[in-house]
Amino acid sequence: MAGSLLDGKVALITGAGSGIGAATALVCSRHGAKVMVADIDEDGGRRTVAEVRAAGGEAAFVWVDVRQARAVEDMVGSTVERFGRLDCAVNNAGVDTAGDGRFHEVSEESWDASMGVNLKGVWWCMKHELTRMLEQGSGSIVNVASVAGLVGIEAPFVSPYIAAKHGVVGLTRAAALEYATSGIRVNAVCPGAVRTQMVDDLISQGIMTLEQTAAYHPIGRYAGPAEIGEAIAWLSSDAASFVTGVPMAVDGAMTAR
Repeated sequence: MAGSLLDGKVALITGAGSGIGAATALVCSRHGAKVMVADIDEDGGRRTVAEVRAAGGEAAFVWVDVRQARAVEDMVGSTVERFGRLDCAVNNAGVDTAGDGRFHEVSEESWDASMGVNLKGVWWCMKHELTRMLEQGSGSIVNVASVAGLVGIEAPFVSPYIAAKHGVVGLTRAAALEYATSGIRVNAVCPGAVRTQMVDDLISQGIMTLEQTAAYHPIGRYAGPAEIGEAIAWLSSDAASFVTGVPMAVDGAMTAR
């Protein structure tokens, strides 16, 4: 592949079996990175690896459940064992956990399901990624948050998701400050609505429509997954060498109102 932003770098991407994660794997590979595809969905993850290789890139798959500390540790270890280092970590794995009700109706099960993947899962990943990056003296972490991590969303069913994504933004800022002098940058992307299976599921549940989704954004449409992937690739690259602690809205001006 031609390469550019990420020549010679190794990128680990969680939730890369579909949606934003899969698109980011392809984008990072196109920009020159070797990619470790991580997902709980083995079939989806291996499909992404096949797509990267078909496009001329280098990729491998590792199974992970980001809720499990040992699985996350093994994921990072497998990445280093396979490719020799870890330059870019993209913590993208997430769930929507919608469908429980309004704030006062949310069950403990729904709350824990959202926090377990969307927040604690990111924390586990950062913990082990940072450990490795400290050993090598460099690295970049990009957490995939959401506009729901920057503002409230006027919709039922989503309060656990909003709380978790605000937490991801908080973890990003805290880690950026702690490791600013260690050669490690930590940022987040905060997408608006992206046409992925997660959004399609919300539509099928009657929580939103395609028209409503597009109308959230002054730009007049929802994003494609690769558009988010390009922002992640830039934040991961040396081109963003002075950028850390930033929750970057990639939202068609949704949060500019």
